[in-house]
Amino acid sequence: MDSETLSTLNNNIKNHLPVQSNGLISAPDPPKQPFVIGVAGGTASGKTTVCNMIISQLHDQRVVLVNQDSFYHSLSDDTLAQVYDYNFDHPDAFNTELLLSCMEKLKNGRAVNITNYDFQTHKRIGPGWKVNPSDIIILEGILVLHDSRVRDLMNMKIFVDADSDLRLARRIQRDTVERGRNIQNVLDQYARSVKPSFEEFILPSKKYADVIIPRGGDNNVAIDLIIQHIRAKLGQHHLCKLYPNVSVIHSTFQMRGMHTLVRDVKTTKHDFVFYADRLIRLAVEHGLGHLPFTEKQITTPTGSVYPGVVFCKRLCGVSVIRSGESMENALRACCKGIKIGKILIHGEGNNGRQVRGGLYHMPRSLSLSLLHIAFQITAMLLQLIYEKLPADISSRHVLLLDPVLASGNSAVKAINLLLSKGVVESNIIFLNLIAAPQGIHVVCKKFPKLKIVTSEIDVTLDEDLRVIPGMGEFGDRYFGTNN
Repeated sequence: MDSETLSTLNNNIKNHLPVQSNGLISAPDPPKQPFVIGVAGGTASGKTTVCNMIISQLHDQRVVLVNQDSFYHSLSDDTLAQVYDYNFDHPDAFNTELLLSCMEKLKNGRAVNITNYDFQTHKRIGPGWKVNPSDIIILEGILVLHDSRVRDLMNMKIFVDADSDLRLARRIQRDTVERGRNIQNVLDQYARSVKPSFEEFILPSKKYADVIIPRGGDNNVAIDLIIQHIRAKLGQHHLCKLYPNVSVIHSTFQMRGMHTLVRDVKTTKHDFVFYADRLIRLAVEHGLGHLPFTEKQITTPTGSVYPGVVFCKRLCGVSVIRSGESMENALRACCKGIKIGKILIHGEGNNGRQVRGGLYHMPRSLSLSLLHIAFQITAMLLQLIYEKLPADISSRHVLLLDPVLASGNSAVKAINLLLSKGVVESNIIFLNLIAAPQGIHVVCKKFPKLKIVTSEIDVTLDEDLRVIPGMGEFGDRYFGTNN
């Protein structure tokens, strides 16, 4: 079967694929959802202090705090005339429908505008403030665990517990200093509505909490455990749970900033190379951390004994030409004198440019036989043009270098070549800068013992098999050959 016939068959199958209106191939993986934390507790229990402590320790993540107090109903003039009889601690005091609407939008990646609530006039005032989507959303308020619809939005539910006398003392100080009320009014309101509402609505919601924090912000141990749990959840992409052999480098603002620059279409070649090299170095260092090691004690210049480790020395790199060659310098900088082999895999598309070896994400409605045929066709379109590998590669651990994992077919071709040379599958570490979910599925299902290390997992592939949002043609941008 010649190349032209294969291309025609491949295009026919592509025409039967479900493509969204924006040109994206339907992806099996949903967009990343924020981690939502609900923090409830009685009045002046220390909820805000706990929230601020969580935010301060998650300084390398985008965190937004949403206060339930911002969703109080504005009081009418008639109600204001008898404001001291109004129960602000009752569920009906809040506009829960508006709260749900705002939270749903934030969870779906849309910015919202939240109006300010004035505690002196008891009205929602001004244009409010814009809240952008974030990695972590903290919803704080006395009754955020009361309504099941609000609870269902949360990934973690916290109840801050504090002694009732302490809470009353804090409330007196807060309301007199910050809200301009006199002590007698505060005490009357506490006895008339605050305490009864706590016992009727707030305290019963404690049973829904995943974590109960006694002593509020004074409980540093509880806060530390919560932070550890949040970091563990944020640092683990859902594909890492599905495939334990996938490792995503922990994201920081520094790393996200570099990704912002290399993904930006306006970034110059000089800056693209500079920041791509920094990301590549991080990926290489992270990949080296997955090599086996042996313990070794050494003596320092001070005469002290240091319990150290020695990493595997039987190591080589293999770059997939040509984008993979951009990662060679970082590997040489980390591993002095390392041997590096090369693989060139090529497939001609209709436009004469090298194709990405597209295994499209097939809908479940298509038969397994058609899916198998599609894989065979796209695999046949890919040809091994050139390979030069170390003669003793079968006895080495291999770092396979390719900055972009898209459909996974080129990777499968390269990995099959390594296996045919005697390389043990578990000795291969595949290094990328970005990876598409479709490519991860293809590689991991075929090679479950291989390790994939990437700095970010993107959303999907488009109909031309480009990673979305991606960073464009990496080789062209890195080597300056783009038009």
